[in-house]
Amino acid sequence: MSTCAADLANLLTGAGNATGAADLICGQFDTVSNQFIDTGYAIDSTYLLFSAYLVFAMQLGFAMLCAGSVRAKNTMNIMLTNVLDACAGALFYYLFGFAFAFGSPSNAFIGKQFFGLQKMPETGFDYPFFLYQWAFAIAAAGITSGSIAERTQFVAYLIYSAFLTGFVYPVVSHWFWSADGWASAGRNIGEPLLFKSGVIDFAGSGVVHMVGGIAGLWAALIEGPRIGRFDHAGRSVALRGHSASLVVLGTFLLWFGWYGFNPGSFTIIDKSYGPSGSIHGQWSAVGRTAVTTTLAGSIAGLTTLFGKRLQTGHWNVIDVCNGLLGGFAAITSGCSVVDPWAAIICGFVSAWVLIGFNALAAKFKYDDPLEAAQLHGGCGAWGIIFTSLFAREKYVNEVYPGRPGRPYGLFMGGGGRLFGAHLVTILVIFGWVSITMGTLFFLLHKLNLLRISAEDEMAGMDLTRHGGFAYVYNDEDDSKEGGPVASFPLRSRVEPGVTPEQV
Repeated sequence: MSTCAADLANLLTGAGNATGAADLICGQFDTVSNQFIDTGYAIDSTYLLFSAYLVFAMQLGFAMLCAGSVRAKNTMNIMLTNVLDACAGALFYYLFGFAFAFGSPSNAFIGKQFFGLQKMPETGFDYPFFLYQWAFAIAAAGITSGSIAERTQFVAYLIYSAFLTGFVYPVVSHWFWSADGWASAGRNIGEPLLFKSGVIDFAGSGVVHMVGGIAGLWAALIEGPRIGRFDHAGRSVALRGHSASLVVLGTFLLWFGWYGFNPGSFTIIDKSYGPSGSIHGQWSAVGRTAVTTTLAGSIAGLTTLFGKRLQTGHWNVIDVCNGLLGGFAAITSGCSVVDPWAAIICGFVSAWVLIGFNALAAKFKYDDPLEAAQLHGGCGAWGIIFTSLFAREKYVNEVYPGRPGRPYGLFMGGGGRLFGAHLVTILVIFGWVSITMGTLFFLLHKLNLLRISAEDEMAGMDLTRHGGFAYVYNDEDDSKEGGPVASFPLRSRVEPGVTPEQV
């Protein structure tokens, strides 16, 4: 600034230098203004990157949840599939998925730019945005893996994970999240909105959770239940997971990651909604979204606790964890456009949706070790409906600006257009995933690439497919002292309950 002052003094000493002085002053203001713009970009990029890291941390939550929900003899297998989702998802989302989802300009059905991240970065499409969307894609694949745990060939995981993250999920996200998508609430100005409202699926109750849950539904239906899940009379037999501790750990990690999943879906935070210097801005909406997320999950967990107590007579921590996650899956659609009191209703209903779908699953002998289809598919669908009922006009116009007078929640006085658009959403997602993923799993089944043999399933995939069990239950000293597994070498990693003949 001292240099600026000296230059300005020189210009003002002579006559006729007013224009030069004005240019200098304006130039300095432009420089300062550009620095503020750069700072805004830096803040938004940092916010989005941090949110991406949180969502990616959910993979660890999925891994712990899955590991605790299966029997010990299949722990290494399910852990490996979670690692695979991230690795295969990174490659195929980079090559194809991101382009199909957000490649713009494109058509209303599928994107057609940015294959292999070519032509990036550009305004609105920088590398932090890719990383964030990749974390969402692998979350959808992780949901599906839980439905078919303990009985699926490893090659099937490779094939479906690549297909889901590289094509099926990106097409759905293009429909609802891309500015070119036919159902997007944030569609380009001048393009018509579905039922004049578009679809408000802010963070993916439909795009992520329904896609993953419905894919898992078809996979588990085609594959059939695990051996022993139902007895000869058709009665349900509990095949309990081996570690409630891992389930609780995974649930808390997922809860933590959801603060990147839902609030992070704003993608930017440095945006004002009101006069300069007011508290009204995207930063406040981000906080409100975190609050609605917290309330929905918490109420769902409490409702499940007492609901299952009435049903079974027990206080079951596994049921509470699943109920809590169901509440999160449901609020994900409308988290940014509903009031905190409405989030309580969302969580309460989602708990009963999960309990109801679990009852139907048992009745029709459907086996999903992690309740993924019921939780993510069922509660995700409820979340889509919930948003169309309780979306508040003020929040809708703030989050999706530029379309004054757009419809909002039916129960909030906004008419039935948004409700109609969201019913279409549920039908379209169910149909698309059924046609694509259902066909894929059917072909894998016909080619004998889907389910493992009965012998391998009984022995456990850790032993038959991955070289040994995940846990060492007896140390070397116990074996030398002639303990119950003294005849087994330590590297066998014998699981309790597995006899020498089975090994």
